[in-house]
Amino acid sequence: MSIISSGSAIGSTVLRTIEDLRGPAGKLEAILNAGAENAPYSVLVCHPHPLGGGTMHNKVVYHAMKAFQSFGLPVLRFNFRGTGLSEGTHDDGYGEQDDVRAAVDWLDHELQRPILFAGFSFGAAIGLRTCCGDERVKGLVALGLPIHAEGRDYHYPFLPACPQPKLFVSGTRDQYSPMPLAEAVFHTALQPAEIVWIEGADHFFAGKLDQVQLAIRNWVQEHFHLANAS
Repeated sequence: MSIISSGSAIGSTVLRTIEDLRGPAGKLEAILNAGAENAPYSVLVCHPHPLGGGTMHNKVVYHAMKAFQSFGLPVLRFNFRGTGLSEGTHDDGYGEQDDVRAAVDWLDHELQRPILFAGFSFGAAIGLRTCCGDERVKGLVALGLPIHAEGRDYHYPFLPACPQPKLFVSGTRDQYSPMPLAEAVFHTALQPAEIVWIEGADHFFAGKLDQVQLAIRNWVQEHFHLANAS
């Protein structure tokens, strides 16, 4: 476990609209931040709860994308069913798992390289459940993993059998994931698993997004031995 208190900003990239990502509920609105041609991984980043206004343009999701982009990796973001221009209706986290599978399938088919996953809040909960054990997904990042949020309880009984390297990043003042409850969940996770606490951050990492980027970059460098693209 570690606590991060500083970080740095990174640059921009080419954005491409994806027209052929479809899940069981229909077309999913998606964008791809293109990476280097020789990028060793592709990345999927999932957004927070749609009923709370979460979309693929969420600030935490955007900054997570930028962290992976600093290594020249292509990053796919999409809107869950019923969000933005995505077809279908919200399904309380059940059908959304199929949306994640569709996005993983798309990355695997189109970019044909190992995948890293990151999600924020609801996106972390749904993505972890879906990607744990998927051999195509080599690493998992959960940002602000929720325990109890807006009347919804989240449970993670699958973590003791989740084999991939995992990074959990949470704020020490996260109102939806208090430290004692979050630590109890994190410590059930099968190793390798790392916890990074962002000092003073709330659930949305307000004013601390550079530190979220730093935590992701440090983890990617340590576990996947990548260097920042420049």
